[in-house]
Amino acid sequence: MRRRTVTAGNLDEILQATAPTADAGEAVRPPPAAPAARQDHGLRTEFEFELPRGYVDETGTVHRHGAMRLATARDELRPQIDLRVKENPAYLSVVLLSQVITRIGTVTDVHVGVVERMYATDVAFLQDFYRRVNSEGHTRAAVTCPHCEGGFEVDLSGGRLGES
Repeated sequence: MRRRTVTAGNLDEILQATAPTADAGEAVRPPPAAPAARQDHGLRTEFEFELPRGYVDETGTVHRHGAMRLATARDELRPQIDLRVKENPAYLSVVLLSQVITRIGTVTDVHVGVVERMYATDVAFLQDFYRRVNSEGHTRAAVTCPHCEGGFEVDLSGGRLGES
């Protein structure tokens, strides 16, 4: 097969020769603009939460409000090679939570040690929150009133009862 060398001058000629002809009444369209910067498609990737008890740091400050981002495949795979998880599979959730929690109060360096020092009720809350956010895509839970047996939804991300 024979190859043809194309220079910048030849390319312009080729494009003009192969361009579709426009009707007399139809205007020639300009070339399409470069794609716009990344568009926001409405995907929510970070979710706010409020811990039931709160994380107490080294100075005794209680932190209750925080944020968790959506997990990636890497987040779920990385703990599988962690030696602590291999020795104790229950440690998986501690490592996983430390990777996806972006902040707790003013603490932005959330690592395994921070999650280890949390109360068990807060860790259980975060495990459920993680499951809801990453599996179901929302933070709402269906509940039933113990008095009237009526069903309704609550938002687990920290809103107080009665707030909208």
